[in-house]
Amino acid sequence: MRLYTKTGDKGQTSVIGGRVDKDDVRVEAYGTVDEANSFVGKARTELNLSNEKLKQLDQELERIQHELFDCGGDLANKKSNRKLKLEEKSILWLEERMDAYIKETPELKRFILPGGSEAAATIHIARTVTRRAERLVVTLKKIEEAPEVCLRYLNRLSDYFFAVSRYINYVNGHSDVEYIRSEEVFRGKTKKKDKR
Repeated sequence: MRLYTKTGDKGQTSVIGGRVDKDDVRVEAYGTVDEANSFVGKARTELNLSNEKLKQLDQELERIQHELFDCGGDLANKKSNRKLKLEEKSILWLEERMDAYIKETPELKRFILPGGSEAAATIHIARTVTRRAERLVVTLKKIEEAPEVCLRYLNRLSDYFFAVSRYINYVNGHSDVEYIRSEEVFRGKTKKKDKR
């Protein structure tokens, strides 16, 4: 099988339902979802899988990689009668997992700097790329149809990545580094116990 087709040599690509320019906002949106997926894959290679908690997280992140493929495929479909692969239950699952990680990690009051362990820093990159994908889907929805479930999923996923990056650092013994000029922006929003 050849990986190259030469059909995109003039700056166009195929989506489900036609051909578009490679800088079309739809292509930008699902391409950015793919970028986020790649950073999730990188983070998984950086997890210490001898730790049972991080081994379980690795399985979660694999599930998310599949869901990001679903999301990208749904965004690449221009057909109005499209059947979506990404489902509402994926959003609910993210919320459940996020709540669990928030309970595990120390109380958060201020903005924190991205960083800590290598895997956590990579998850922070995945978080910011996911936010960019979300913004692109918002733009897409202003000019064409785009799946609402993808927008909600990406919104929730970036929050999940924030919780997960803190959890990875917590398990690895890295404390959050607070932004030194931050106010207490999370007062009363994240009531948790330090159970390590």
